[in-house]
Amino acid sequence: MELLISLGQGLLNTLKDVIPIAVIIFGFQLLVIRRAIPNLKKVLIGFTYVLIGLVLFLQGLEQALFPLGKLMATQLTAPEFLFKGLAEIPNQIHWQDYMWVYIFAAAIGFATTIAEPALIAVAMKAQEVSGGAISVWGLRIAVALGVSVGLTLGVFRIITGTPLQYYIMVGYAIVIVQTFFAPKMIIALAYDSGGVTTSTVTVPLVAALGLGLASTVPGRSPVLDGFGLIAFASLFPIISVMIYAQLAEWREHKKQRRKQDAL
Repeated sequence: MELLISLGQGLLNTLKDVIPIAVIIFGFQLLVIRRAIPNLKKVLIGFTYVLIGLVLFLQGLEQALFPLGKLMATQLTAPEFLFKGLAEIPNQIHWQDYMWVYIFAAAIGFATTIAEPALIAVAMKAQEVSGGAISVWGLRIAVALGVSVGLTLGVFRIITGTPLQYYIMVGYAIVIVQTFFAPKMIIALAYDSGGVTTSTVTVPLVAALGLGLASTVPGRSPVLDGFGLIAFASLFPIISVMIYAQLAEWREHKKQRRKQDAL
């Protein structure tokens, strides 16, 4: 019964969110373009699927992903786990004691990004329009490595309590410098790669991990320290994708030089 009530409330909330989008799309089609909506039946069925999918997705977040992320953060930062095997738990915990937290953040960042549907779609289009110069797996791995490094650094920031703005300013300074040297064809795609990481699979676990860490690490505030991990997940893929393109360009130049030397 509780599940049905929760699903009903989720459906009402989702309707409130989706109806304005439908009004704008149908309004422009009928009042501005002044044409009938093609395949109206299919469109309405599609909207129904969207509603059902969103309701079930939000319910899954509440019941599984958010609690799971928080649970993992709580377990990995528990003193009993950090100092397992020691006769006495130290009074002070240092940032290097959280090694398993860093490993978990790196692993979950890589795994969720590889499975991100938005990234897969962008990678397929990038390969298509580039004529194979950008490979699907090359781009996916580059973005996933960026998220992995970003989340590890973000977790380090939460544990140490250092200001978020310093990391972001340095990160974007690197991006600006890279933009001048990266191949032109990759720059726009690299910037978009930061956005596709903040989608359906990655965001729930990352947000839950950040809030869970800030709630369990001594001296940290969930409001002040719990947020910001998603910013790292968006920033570092830009850097990693441009590095991927720069390395690919360097390898191509090296291959061309070998051919010229052979001639």
